[in-house]
Amino acid sequence: MSDLFFKISPNIILGSYTASRIGQFAKDWGTRYIVILDPVLKESGATDSILKSLSARKVEYFVFDEIKSAVDSETVKRVLSLAREAHIHGVIGVGGSSVMNLARAVSAIYNEVHDLYDFLDGSTPTSGALPLISVPTTIRNMFIFTESVPVVDARNRQLKLIKVQNGLCKLVLFDSNLNVSLTENQVGAISIDSLCLATEAYLSQKASFFSDMLAEKAVESLGYAMDGSNSLNISATPTTLLIQGGCVASLASATSSIGPASLLGLAISARYNVSHALVATILLPYVIEDVAKYKADRIAKIARIMNLVDEDTSPEEVPSIFAENIRHRLAHANLPARLKDLSLTMEQLSLAAEDAGQMDLINGMPRSMTADDLFELIKLAY
Repeated sequence: MSDLFFKISPNIILGSYTASRIGQFAKDWGTRYIVILDPVLKESGATDSILKSLSARKVEYFVFDEIKSAVDSETVKRVLSLAREAHIHGVIGVGGSSVMNLARAVSAIYNEVHDLYDFLDGSTPTSGALPLISVPTTIRNMFIFTESVPVVDARNRQLKLIKVQNGLCKLVLFDSNLNVSLTENQVGAISIDSLCLATEAYLSQKASFFSDMLAEKAVESLGYAMDGSNSLNISATPTTLLIQGGCVASLASATSSIGPASLLGLAISARYNVSHALVATILLPYVIEDVAKYKADRIAKIARIMNLVDEDTSPEEVPSIFAENIRHRLAHANLPARLKDLSLTMEQLSLAAEDAGQMDLINGMPRSMTADDLFELIKLAY
C-alpha cells in the first residue's frame, strides 16, 4: 500500500442553499471576479442566486459562459485575456467538469508571463495563483482536490495536465439546489461515474488507509442514493446522498488515483468531444473483471458495502456479480453499454489509448499497465 501524503487546501461547504451565501465568502479574497458559468445553468436560472448574492455584497463580476464540452487551450487563452483586461481579484467557477477545469487553469496561469503552451509542454507555474471558488454542479470532480488540471491541447486534441499551485482553490461549495438542471439520464451517468471514481481509487496501487476510508464511505453513500436503505437512520434525500458520495469520491480519488476507465474517458473526451462520464461507465465493468485477477478481496469489500453480495458468496462469483450490476444500472438508466454505441471507430479509440498511455496518470492504475493494456480494455468494451 502506498505511503500517505495528505494535503488538501480548500474549505468545503456542502448543503442546500449554500450558493446563496457565495458573496459573503467571496469578499474574503477580493471584490472583482470573473464568474465562469455553464451556459445550461444560466439558461435555466439555476445560478440566479449566486449572481444576486455577489451583487448584494457589492462584489463586482462579469460572466463568461461560452463553454464547450471539452475545454481546449484556445478557450483558456481567450478567458485569460478577458480576465487580465478586467484586473480581477479572483475566479468563480460554477458548472460541470469543463467549467471547473477552465476556472482552475485561468486561476493558475493568470499571473504568469509565459505562454500557456509552455505549461502544456511541461513548465510549472511559479507565480501565485488567483483565489478560486469552485461550485461543482455535477456531484463529483476528479481533479478538484488535486494539484493539476486537465486541458485539451488545441494543436493536436491531446489531453495535457498542468501542474497548479498549492492553495489555488480557496473554497469548494456543493449546493444540491444547483442540480435541478440535470436530466434523469445525466444523474444516472454521473452516479455510476462517481461510483467508478471511488472504486478505482480503492483499487489503485496508490491507495492508502486514508483513501480507502474515503472510498468506502463514498461507495456506501452512493449505494444508498441509488438503491435506498433498509435503515431508518438514513434520513438524507437521494440527492443529498449523491452529493455527499460524489464529494467523498472526489477526495478519495485525489488522495489515491483515478483508474483506467476514468483515464480513457478523459483521453477519448479530449479527442472526440464525447462525455468522459459515459466512457468511464461503459468501461467500469470490464475494469472490475480485469482487476479481479489481482484484487478480488477489494472488489468483494466494495460489493458487500453496496449490499450486492453477502459473506457466503463465493469470492470467484463476486466480480461478475458486481460487473453485471453496473451493466444493469446502465440499461436501467437507458445509457449506452458499448463503446461502439458512441459512434467511434476502433482506429479513433486506438489513438486515445496511445494518448492515455503517455500520461503520468498511467502510474496510478490498479496494476502496471501500458497503452496496449488500455487498448485491450477498449476492445473488450467495444
